[in-house]
Formats: sequence, C-alpha cells, structure tokens
Amino acid sequence: MVKVLKKLLLIPLLVSLTITTVGANVHATANKDGYSPISFDLQLLSWEQMNPIIPKFSVFTIIDVESGKHFQVQRRAGSQHADVQPLNKKETQIMKDIYQGRWSWKRRAIIVMVEDKWFAASMHGMPHGAGALDNQFPGHFCVHFLGSTTHKTDKMDFSHKLMVYKAAGILKEYLDQQNPNDVVQSFVAGMKEQDFFILNYLATEHIEKKRLAAIENIKLVSIEDKKPEQYQNGTEIDIEVVWNVYKKNTPPIKERKIIHLMRASSLEPWKVLMKEDLL
Repeated sequence: MVKVLKKLLLIPLLVSLTITTVGANVHATANKDGYSPISFDLQLLSWEQMNPIIPKFSVFTIIDVESGKHFQVQRRAGSQHADVQPLNKKETQIMKDIYQGRWSWKRRAIIVMVEDKWFAASMHGMPHGAGALDNQFPGHFCVHFLGSTTHKTDKMDFSHKLMVYKAAGILKEYLDQQNPNDVVQSFVAGMKEQDFFILNYLATEHIEKKRLAAIENIKLVSIEDKKPEQYQNGTEIDIEVVWNVYKKNTPPIKERKIIHLMRASSLEPWKVLMKEDLL
C-alpha cells in the first residue's frame, strides 16, 4: 500500500514535505518558493544499519515530528541505542522547548538528519547518566531506531517502536494490523506518552487532553492474553488489564480495568470502546 502524508517541518530550509511511504522506504519531495523541488529519502532502518551511520562523536540534527523544531546533537556513547547530548546551550534550550520546558521520559517521534539523509527514530527527553559537553544538559538522552533495545530489558521499548513508525509515516498501517492484545498495549502506550494521535486513532470517540491532564505516568502491570481463536472471527472482545497510575502529588494507584474492543467486521481493525470509567 502506498500512503501519502503531508508534514510541515520548521527545518532550516523551511520546506513543505510530501512524504510517500512504500513499505519501509519513504520518499519525500520538498518545495520552497522560488526553488526547484529538493528530494529527500526518509528511511526506516534498523539499529544495526544506523549504528555505523552515526558513529561515536558524530554530529547530526534531530527534527521533532510534531512541533517541527530541530536541534543538533553529538553521539557520545551507546551500544544498544545512541546516547547523545545537545551540542551546546542553545540546542539544549530548543530541546527543552520541545518538552514544554520540563524534562520528561516521554517518547517522541523524530527524524534524524545526517547530511542530506533522513532516518525515522524516537527519543525521550530526560537527562541521565554522564555528560561531557558544556551545554547545560546534565547527562545524556537516548535515541532509538527500529530494533534498538534498552539496557534494562534487552528488548525494544514498545513506545519507542510506535514513535519510530510514527516518524516513518506508517503508524496507522501498523495499528490497523494489530491483534486485540497489541491494540490494548498501544492504547496504554498512548496514555503513557500522552500521544493523542495514537489515542484518538485507536478510540471510538475523541479523547480530550484534559482527560489525561492529571496523569504523570501509567505502567502496564499485566494484560489478559487472548488467543487467536478467541477473536479471529469475532467483532467484540473484552481484555482485562492491571496498571499503575501515577498522578501529580499522589502515590501510585493500582487499577484493574476491562477494556472493550470492537470492530465492524473481521476485516476491519480493532478499536477501543471509550467508557466513562476507563480514563
């Protein structure tokens, strides 16, 4: 399937991008008033492919997909993903503006620009560990690509995976193909990352930001494992989850919820039926 997306990114060229996705390759045509179109390839590459493209001490640009803001970073370390730091104080401030002036573990879809090449990726916004640059950034942050893993789990973080697909412009296709268990996991990830694109694409009704305003974080403790024979020909299914909800200035609350999924037919994607007691 070929999908055409339009993104307005405030990159140095101030261009309007039309991105055409074909499988794992994304072709973008950039237009600027008075100039001929400039062609970019937005690529979805694995960590093994990306690792040598951004070697240690290399400098590259990060573009935040939602805001269009961009800043330069240097890779300092990282073997399972890239540990990077903003290049200087100015770049640190731009990154902080992307996170509304507050450092956060929330994942965001980004494009990594290396010279004239663009790559789909994901980042979080929390300084941690060691830092070496004079940039007022107390540590480093992590940039993940498809297949990157975390140090704690040795697996790809699910939220980072969603953000990489979002950056590549193929998140909708990925969500449409998910089974009920994965839909629930994606929905919880959308809550955790406060990503209303994911939430509103998966939900049966529009979710206002104010419904999640008090939630700082949410962690999925367990999810009922539904077997294919329980849903493959059906149009409705309930899945029980247990999660810990972290709200501002309160201890975490452990909740048990029933998430109801439905679809119009066995050929349609699963959606989350929004109920008052769900959020």
